[in-house]
Amino acid sequence: MRGKAFRPRPVRTTSPDGMNKTEREYADRLERQRLAGEICAWRFEPFNFRLANRTYYRPDFLVVCAGHFEIHEVKGFWQDDALVKIKVAAEMHPWFVWRAVQYKKQQWTERTF
Repeated sequence: MRGKAFRPRPVRTTSPDGMNKTEREYADRLERQRLAGEICAWRFEPFNFRLANRTYYRPDFLVVCAGHFEIHEVKGFWQDDALVKIKVAAEMHPWFVWRAVQYKKQQWTERTF
């Protein structure tokens, strides 16, 4: 091959249910919370939010708590465009509690919007 060397892109592996490794670990955490009675229920990628023309945001998790709903977005690391989308969605739909969740240094960290 001439010119630039070909470098294969990393493959994003997903499980049969569509979750990547970080999302699967977080789903396991949510399930433990459900069984302990800390939350009522949860769903993976339940719907899309329309943010603008041809711009949509699909949250990772809908979490049903006693008396309110939460949207959880799980990332291994955060990029600016992902933060912008969750902030815009949080402003447009203030009746949800919005959480940006990251697995960092062997613990879950959360930011609430």
